[in-house]
Amino acid sequence: MVHAHVARGRFSGPGAVAPRETKFAFWASMGDLAALVMRSGAPQLRLRIGAALVLVLVGKLCGVIAPVMLGDAINAISPSAGGALILGANFVGLAVAFAGLRLVAACAPYARDAIFTRVSQSTMARAAVESFGHALSLSLDFHQTKQSGTLSRIIDRGARSTDFLIRSLIFSLGPTFVELILAMGVMVVRLDWRFALTAFATLLIYAAVTFRITDWRLSHRRDLNEADNRAAGLSSDALMNYETLKAFGAEDRLVGAYGQAMNDYVDASARANASLNLLNGAQSLILNVGLAAMTVMAGAEVAGGHLKIGDITTAIFLLSGLYAPLGMLGFQYREIRQGLIDMEQMVSLKAIAPDITDAPDARALPPASGKGAALAFEDVSFRHDARSSGLLGVSFEARPGQTVALVGPSGAGKTTAVRLAMRLIDPQEGRVTLDGVDMRKLRQAEVRRAVALVPQDVALFNDTLYANIAFARPDAGDAEVRAAAEAAELGPFIDGLPNGMQTRVGERGLKLSGGERQRVGIARALLADPRLLILDEATSALDGPTEAAIQETLRKVKAGRTTLVIAHRLSTIVDADQILVLRRGRIVEQGTHARLLENQGEYAALWRRQTRES
Repeated sequence: MVHAHVARGRFSGPGAVAPRETKFAFWASMGDLAALVMRSGAPQLRLRIGAALVLVLVGKLCGVIAPVMLGDAINAISPSAGGALILGANFVGLAVAFAGLRLVAACAPYARDAIFTRVSQSTMARAAVESFGHALSLSLDFHQTKQSGTLSRIIDRGARSTDFLIRSLIFSLGPTFVELILAMGVMVVRLDWRFALTAFATLLIYAAVTFRITDWRLSHRRDLNEADNRAAGLSSDALMNYETLKAFGAEDRLVGAYGQAMNDYVDASARANASLNLLNGAQSLILNVGLAAMTVMAGAEVAGGHLKIGDITTAIFLLSGLYAPLGMLGFQYREIRQGLIDMEQMVSLKAIAPDITDAPDARALPPASGKGAALAFEDVSFRHDARSSGLLGVSFEARPGQTVALVGPSGAGKTTAVRLAMRLIDPQEGRVTLDGVDMRKLRQAEVRRAVALVPQDVALFNDTLYANIAFARPDAGDAEVRAAAEAAELGPFIDGLPNGMQTRVGERGLKLSGGERQRVGIARALLADPRLLILDEATSALDGPTEAAIQETLRKVKAGRTTLVIAHRLSTIVDADQILVLRRGRIVEQGTHARLLENQGEYAALWRRQTRES
């Protein structure tokens, strides 16, 4: 979109928004906007653009010629011998021409909108889709620090601003200057150069005052947007995390914070409206002073015999015709500047480069062997910004069909290893390979199809059970979705629901219990049929009997695939082919359950502690 000088990672805090110092290059911005229009995908795009521009020019030309026709019609009225006025055929013809031209000038914008609306709306949709897609491509770190409500508002306002800019620049501001030039030419030819000079001076003063006050108002608009963003972010966070809010009795505190944000919005809105009223008052004063001067000048010229009475009408109608778009000039200028402000955050968002991208020579995975994937960490290191370490020189190999378990205290690096295995992050040193290929050389879509995750806290969409399970593979048939649900021990639960698989699970799946959500997550992963299955404490929210049943199911589904398990309860990984004990980002022990118990190290101590607690 618009060129902006934004450093990578400027979205650095919770609910962060675009930096206020973002600078726009106007002509580069217009070039990018034009490029966005051309890739909008609207049907008959070039024909619609051409027809709309022709209609704009025709409408403005008719609007300028119409007052001339009316003045000539009035001048064509001739007195009879008795002093009465006679309306001849010449007057009637000119009057009809005046009405016809006015009709064309009035209807041209309607026809233009009918033709061009498809283009402007397609452009707005394209801007929203591109921004939304770019947001989804950004790094895990970005999405862990954003506020969803704020980000959604940035995309929405930024996309809508493209429609404002197109209509303001192409169909209002530009044609207004064309009409001004045409009107001044008519004044010089039909009236006097002083009329053109008066009109030009009026409009010049009007434009200067409008631009100066509008520039002053920009800070008010920014404050209004920031207050709106804060209120939207607070409400979105509170509604999405209402369970935490309820658990700590924080309703009044959150309502108070939201109320303060809305009070800030009210204050910013009041300041913005006050400055808007000042602008409108100044514009009205300038335009009406100019109209009065033009009328007095025309009357003096008629009285002196230099002009006819109809020329007064021509002068007044020419200037009044300019006033209609000029009355919108201030509005359109405000819309353009405000549109640029609204685009600031969307542009800054699009200027952030994704951390994970496909290499130019990215390739597909080798064909599946049917035995599972080969996953290898080769001297992998990754350091988080907010921590002293993530992983330090970690090396291990999970051969096809093996189950590898990661254990260790919080902050040991287990989650970092999972993210590396899914290529949500890339190692800073060393490499991670899948079936012998460095993940950085694979297409991300290939990795996503080959790897499936069952997280500890399963996130569900506010949709049906069927849709949430089928999300892993939308082309799966009903029987496959049902089989995955049965494998995850969801069959009896689904059969007991009035709407069965069509039961809606609520926001983030909160209508389900923690164990039910986890089983849906397992069913979703099983439906994906991955080469590498990652289980991040996938049975932590289940009761004993259900956990035992699902553990048995997981033992069955491990056949033909490689499994990477993060476990806190060691009883779930006693049959793992390899157990890695992590501490402070390093592997401190490695081996089977029996071997590690024999070593009497950290794993054995952890096992004894858990068995005593049991």
